[in-house]
Amino acid sequence: MTEGHQHPAATAFDAIGADYEQAFAGSRAHRASLDRLLGQLAPRSRVLDVGSGTGRPTAQALADAGHEVLGVDVSPVMVDLASRRVPGASFRCADIREESLEEESFDAVCVYFSLLQMAREEQGALVRRLAGALRPGGLLVLATVPLDVEGVSAVFMGQEVRVTSFGPEAFRALATGAGLTVEHEENAVFTPSHPAAVPEPHLFLHCRR
Repeated sequence: MTEGHQHPAATAFDAIGADYEQAFAGSRAHRASLDRLLGQLAPRSRVLDVGSGTGRPTAQALADAGHEVLGVDVSPVMVDLASRRVPGASFRCADIREESLEEESFDAVCVYFSLLQMAREEQGALVRRLAGALRPGGLLVLATVPLDVEGVSAVFMGQEVRVTSFGPEAFRALATGAGLTVEHEENAVFTPSHPAAVPEPHLFLHCRR
């Protein structure tokens, strides 16, 4: 990130902090997605967690299963929380769009809801780069709120954010356009545990390079 120019997502999630984990802890679909991924990974796989937040549940579940986990998040507060809560994983405060990703260096990549504050062209470019960072046969899990919206202002857990996403068909096309095969799809509706929360549609795609 450019010094002195914090990304808006970092500002929002610095303020939200640990409340995010509590709000989304009850997502059964997220847990089921993690269980599916864990069941497919070879022992001691190398996994990249994009938008790793507090480190729980994703990085913790993977690290507890013996995998080598690198979490990348734009929020310094989230990275500090994750480093303390999940000592078995490594965390880096960085904008994933600016990170150098070595080709074929990960066995799996997780992207749980961390595309939503990127422009559509940025989302597409990032998914292509993440696909290239997978070893042949590697797994990429993508999760989003599947709505056809672009640059919409919203209040999320008390913080003003701008949200961009795709409808379900366009989101699947984002994955297949990056050379990935969608092997499993799960749709769910989840209401975060927060006073201002409303039910959210969630879409999980399990893909393979």
